[in-house]
Amino acid sequence: MDFGPPILRVVLGALLAGHGLQKLFGWFGGHGLAGTASFFDSAGFRPGRRPAPLAGLTETLGGVLLIAGLLTPPASAMVIGVMLAACAVHLSSGLWNTEGGVV
Repeated sequence: MDFGPPILRVVLGALLAGHGLQKLFGWFGGHGLAGTASFFDSAGFRPGRRPAPLAGLTETLGGVLLIAGLLTPPASAMVIGVMLAACAVHLSSGLWNTEGGVV
């Protein structure tokens, strides 16, 4: 049996779910909904209080579904949508994370 894809799915799903929980509840060193909404406001998503819970829920649910191996195509689409928005926000800072960029 090939264990690579399930391991990758679980690891990526856990990272994404954790990142969504940072947005929603401030767990794992996150800023919670208020901080996420404030960031979204500063990034031009106004009012930030609307997309903040949607982004957190989408990322958390997509990650949990990937971990469980359920509905993987829609879960992947959810995660891709959130990550494309994140890339759009950070793209103006360039590629490298040291400068606030994408990776």
